[in-house]
Amino acid sequence: MKQKLVLIGNGMAGMRTIDELLKLSPDKYDITVFGAEPHGNYNRIMLSPVLAGDKTIEQIIIHDLQWYQDKGISLHIGKTVTGIDRTNQIVITDDGYQANYDKLILATGSNPIILPLNGKDLEGVITFRDINDVNIMIETAKTHKKAVVIGGGLLGLEAANGLMMQGMDVSVVQRGSILMNQQLDQTTSDLLQTELEAKGMTFLIDYETAEFIGQGRVEKVRFSNGIEVESDLVVMAVGVRPNICLLYTSPSPRD
Repeated sequence: MKQKLVLIGNGMAGMRTIDELLKLSPDKYDITVFGAEPHGNYNRIMLSPVLAGDKTIEQIIIHDLQWYQDKGISLHIGKTVTGIDRTNQIVITDDGYQANYDKLILATGSNPIILPLNGKDLEGVITFRDINDVNIMIETAKTHKKAVVIGGGLLGLEAANGLMMQGMDVSVVQRGSILMNQQLDQTTSDLLQTELEAKGMTFLIDYETAEFIGQGRVEKVRFSNGIEVESDLVVMAVGVRPNICLLYTSPSPRD
């Protein structure tokens, strides 16, 4: 009898593990995969080229839905696992679905950091982490003009470049004085900033975001120095935190 293997996390790391297991022991496991996003496994690293218009969503899909069927894998997309009953070896999803396991793999990745500021829940204030974020940016660019990207790291600059390619006027907010401060020093940061400004990108260096202002939808970003900038779209690209909540979740065993 096959062992029941459950994978929580339909991303690149978890699905690469499944690929390798299928190569080593294709008939050993009855596999179930849970993914919070309503998609098959895709290359998250390639979201920036999708935003810039260089690739399509279809081109960055690694495993389409048909692949799971062909491999006999039970895929549950759009479901978030909220608990693990380790006593009875069961995972529980947000809609109450339960699945038994003999082996369990957690590959839940990271969550984008959302600044805890007033207005963070306004329409048009998003992160840059998944396909849905990219779709929002592309659709917003069709009807709106001004974007603010918070975070002058690599991801923030990629988001800013992609939004410029979509026709938006983009301002990049950097809390410190150095762009891509994990990779560059002040001199190289200044050179990069000059190069990007020549392409039309605007920078707000040494600015700290204070709040987002709007009626239903974001309209302005206010900074700690009192300056306000108009914005139809705000993209937070200020880092990620490991998604480890399930490590500390253990629901009571079933009756």
